[in-house]
Amino acid sequence: MNDNDLTFSDLTALVGEWMPLPDVAEQLDLSISRVHRLLEERELITVRNDDNVRVTPALFLDGDRVTKNLKGTIILLQDQELRDDEIIEWLFTEDETLPGRPIDRLREGQRGEVRRRAQSLAF
Repeated sequence: MNDNDLTFSDLTALVGEWMPLPDVAEQLDLSISRVHRLLEERELITVRNDDNVRVTPALFLDGDRVTKNLKGTIILLQDQELRDDEIIEWLFTEDETLPGRPIDRLREGQRGEVRRRAQSLAF
């Protein structure tokens, strides 16, 4: 990705809607401590918004659950040494070869295609 730190505004231009952790807990019907565990287990990732509040992209949730196959993709991108903000940037940036954004393809069940693109970042 790029060498510069991404601003929250940069990410918001890609992501659109964000959810603070209490809203995530409510939507998933979990305690806030369980949401923190999801973060520790890399099922979700967050960035801090301009008010220093931890937020996650709304599209990381699919109804009352975390988007399927998100965790494995996050871990794969983390293994490529991407920071959480860079992972979010990658997931929400259009990729002509998919076509579309990786997050949308994951939500449609195209895990293999997305992960192949993620693995190619190492080269």
